[in-house]
Amino acid sequence: MKSIIVLLTTTMFLCTSYSYAQEHKYNNDDFKINNVVITNESNLGITIWEINVKGIAGKTTPTKVGQLDGAPVLGYVFPTSLKSTDVGFNQTKGIVALALTSHPDFDDTPLWDENNDQIYNNDGVIWHPHWVILHEDKRVAGGLSVKQFKKADQTVVLPPTNPGMPMYMDSPGYPVTTKSHTIKVVVPNYRINNQTDFSFDGVTAFMKVNTSKENLPMLGVYEVFNVASGNLSLPYRVKLN
Repeated sequence: MKSIIVLLTTTMFLCTSYSYAQEHKYNNDDFKINNVVITNESNLGITIWEINVKGIAGKTTPTKVGQLDGAPVLGYVFPTSLKSTDVGFNQTKGIVALALTSHPDFDDTPLWDENNDQIYNNDGVIWHPHWVILHEDKRVAGGLSVKQFKKADQTVVLPPTNPGMPMYMDSPGYPVTTKSHTIKVVVPNYRINNQTDFSFDGVTAFMKVNTSKENLPMLGVYEVFNVASGNLSLPYRVKLN
């Protein structure tokens, strides 16, 4: 785990500097992190994950491009020291991260109706969570992508709430709320193998979907806007309330 963190720390430090130089239209105060907190509410058996930003959390969402290939994705991301098996995947290398995402061009939470309109495939723009396994990927400007696998690989295990894509991604359906400077998600402890003592960090990023180019990842990180710790060292610990 330490070697993975060191590798990704170097990658994301370089890419953060690169992304600021790009001055991307999404790189604004809504993604400038003030602090990141995870609190274990032991009496309720839940953890509350929060990212506080300088601007208005969740206000900025991607501009629709009208197709899946090249579709933009924005994310508030919690990289953690959790194991892949803690969130329902098979044992595999990489960083387990909880990503709160918005993407108006597609819906990847077929079990959940986030906007409560009785239609389950039209609310990708509503902020919602995904468990993902991140790994280094030099093919994209942000240096990271969601880890993929071959569909025929019988060793792969995904949670039953996964969206059916050949990559380590789950759509767990946890409730996400945005209010003023803060975006929050509530995670039942039993959904993370009752792990409540782990380290984490906070990242904001721009990602993009690829369905046409074999030399690019299906979901890559193209810009890192901000890293709470400054170096992805996962220095923060879960607080007990």
